[in-house]
Amino acid sequence: MIIIGVDFHPEFQQIASVDTDTGEFQEKRLTHREEAEKIYRALACAGQKVRVGMEASGHARWFERLLAELQIELLIGDAAEIRTKRVRKQKTDRQDAQLILSLLLEDRFPRIWVPSWENRDLRQLLWHRHRMVQARTRIMNQLQAVALNEGLRCKKKLWRERGREQLESFRLAPWASRRRRDLLELLDRLNPTIAELSQAIQQEVEKCPEARRLMTHPGVGPLTALAFVLIIGEADRFQCGKQVASYLGLVPLEDSSGNRRRLGHITKQGSSMLRFLLVEAAQVTARSLPQWRSKYLHLMMRRGRKTAKVAMARRLAVHLYWMMRQGWDYQQWIKFGSSLSSVRLDIVCSSKILLRTTPTVLECRLEARTTPPYLPRNCAPKELFRCALVLCSPSCLHFAHLLLVRRLKPFSP
Repeated sequence: MIIIGVDFHPEFQQIASVDTDTGEFQEKRLTHREEAEKIYRALACAGQKVRVGMEASGHARWFERLLAELQIELLIGDAAEIRTKRVRKQKTDRQDAQLILSLLLEDRFPRIWVPSWENRDLRQLLWHRHRMVQARTRIMNQLQAVALNEGLRCKKKLWRERGREQLESFRLAPWASRRRRDLLELLDRLNPTIAELSQAIQQEVEKCPEARRLMTHPGVGPLTALAFVLIIGEADRFQCGKQVASYLGLVPLEDSSGNRRRLGHITKQGSSMLRFLLVEAAQVTARSLPQWRSKYLHLMMRRGRKTAKVAMARRLAVHLYWMMRQGWDYQQWIKFGSSLSSVRLDIVCSSKILLRTTPTVLECRLEARTTPPYLPRNCAPKELFRCALVLCSPSCLHFAHLLLVRRLKPFSP
């Protein structure tokens, strides 16, 4: 088996390879794309098993497609974690390739989750619409500036028929008139394009059950729901909502030591587009739900408007994560939630009780000697019933404590 460590660059790649059968070690510098494609095709034709490792980087999509076509195993690692494993202060392309090779040989390579090709293609749809909307916003801002310079201040009314007529009726200098005409033409071309892309996103959402469930949350539209599903991918790869917030860059920087604690701005890691969409959706949610509005106003008075928006975006991301992980819609989220104050009981009459709590799973078993009082009276023996016990009062909490401490014993599969 041949193991190859690749230090990838847009113009070339530095590789360090070793043959585990013979122990032969080689180092090469391959230019893109002809020389690199020739080498990997030769390895595939030789019938040898090849494993390639590289850092996560941009401009490598053609390389990933090539290895997938040749059926060569490709491992993509976390660049930040690989950087922490570098001991020497000297950094060269050869040393980077050797480091990746050593991590592969020692089975310490920090492999990351890679989305599918269909997922990546749908992300391009979202990014394309996002960039088109940004371009339209810049054009509209420039036209607003033209109107303000002529004494017209009508905000959103400028884009209605009457506002457009007033904007076109101004007598401007030749080049200012040319600028106004070109900007209006660009705006007229962008609007149909954005509408077409929005319709395509709506069609993709109809094919995705997870996105449709997320849309039941107030303030979450098709664009935000589909972007969250595509970027989060598999919800099981996160253990809790804090990891999701960190993955999306919605947690503050921290530089603490001893008794000193310093918190900075948010890390802004992950997808900037999804962060933008979550902030926009969280503001709509805060206007729709009274409890969100009160929380938002409280944070705004304490920390300021910007910090409050980001905090509500993080809260929305955690809600969407648990809805996606549990397969719930918004009504089920309200009923159960993700806190330990909600308990779901799966009851098997005359045999055992399986109790689960969310998000932490606690499994227990109870040998039922008598029929519990909260079961239907007409239930047949050995029939599976499901009911929900929502702990909303101290008496219910005390009852659950008695169940756990006195009557339940640890579950053994």
